[in-house]
Amino acid sequence: MELTAVQQDALVELLNIGFGRAAASLSQLTGHRVLLDVPQVTLHAIEDVGDALERVVQGHVASVHQIFTGPVAGDALLILDGAGAAILKELLTNEPALPLSIDASAREVITEVGNILLNACLGTFGNILHVQVAFSVPQLSLESVGGILESLRVHREGVRYALVVHAGFKLRDTEVRGYLVIILSVASLDRLLREVEAWERDNR
Repeated sequence: MELTAVQQDALVELLNIGFGRAAASLSQLTGHRVLLDVPQVTLHAIEDVGDALERVVQGHVASVHQIFTGPVAGDALLILDGAGAAILKELLTNEPALPLSIDASAREVITEVGNILLNACLGTFGNILHVQVAFSVPQLSLESVGGILESLRVHREGVRYALVVHAGFKLRDTEVRGYLVIILSVASLDRLLREVEAWERDNR
């Protein structure tokens, strides 16, 4: 399954609105202007998403995971490689970056950034598409991309597709790349894309 040009454009437009909200929240949090690049969105079958991500993030990663429920339900993750997570922590706290595995400050910062980004994007979907979305408390984990996706596959039946959103943060002349992964069942993906197409038609 591939996104049509209409679906792709509408998703990018919606995510851009969410990223605008997230950037404003992050700027308020840090006291510095935070810019987020225009997102790129790709759709992958769940069995292929690990390969797609491992081409751009290697080794152990920091991931912030939230479950969302409602008419469109699934799992949302922010994934940062170790270097990106460390830089982000240093930029946001002005503290030197220590190894993630022992750095409680980094964990707190990355969980908060993940919470802001995921809520802004999924909240925008919910508001504009008029569907109610509820979120779980964000959970941070440090492991390989393969390990993260495998645990989701084991605990979730009916998971078939993942929207992968390439996100770039700019803060104080430094860029950090992250990846939002929105994992959906066939039914949730179908509902989301139908709502996105309707929103696109209504806003032409």
